[in-house]
Amino acid sequence: MKNWELHHDQNHPRPPPETENVSTYKSIDSKKLHECALRAPPSPAKPRSSDDRPLQIFTVAPDINTQALLAYAYETFSSATTLTLDLSDDLEGKDRNLAQAIHQMLELGLLLIEKALDNEYPVKPVGA
Repeated sequence: MKNWELHHDQNHPRPPPETENVSTYKSIDSKKLHECALRAPPSPAKPRSSDDRPLQIFTVAPDINTQALLAYAYETFSSATTLTLDLSDDLEGKDRNLAQAIHQMLELGLLLIEKALDNEYPVKPVGA
C-alpha cells in the first residue's frame, strides 16, 4: 500500500496516476510547422478593405468656432459631473469611491476647459 493511500479520505482525493508521455514526436520541427501553415486553408475571416471603415454616427460640424466647441465641451462635462455625483449618492463602498473618482476627473476636465476659455476669450472688466 502506498503512503498516499494510507492518508486518503473523502476530503482529500487521490492524486492522479503517473502517466508516460504519449506523444510520438521527440521535438517540434519549426520548418515543418511553417510548411504546414503555408498549406493550411485561408482563414474564413474576411480581411478589412478600405471601404470597410467604421461608420461614424456623430460628427462635429467643421465650421464651428473654438469658443462654441469649448462651450459645448464645458456643458457636456458639467452634465456628466452632475450625473456622476448623483449616482455616487446611491452607491456605497468601492463603487461609491469609483464614482467619486470619476467625478473628480470630470471636474478636472472642467477646470481645463475653463482655463482654455479664459485664455482664448478673456472676460473684459465692465467699463474698460
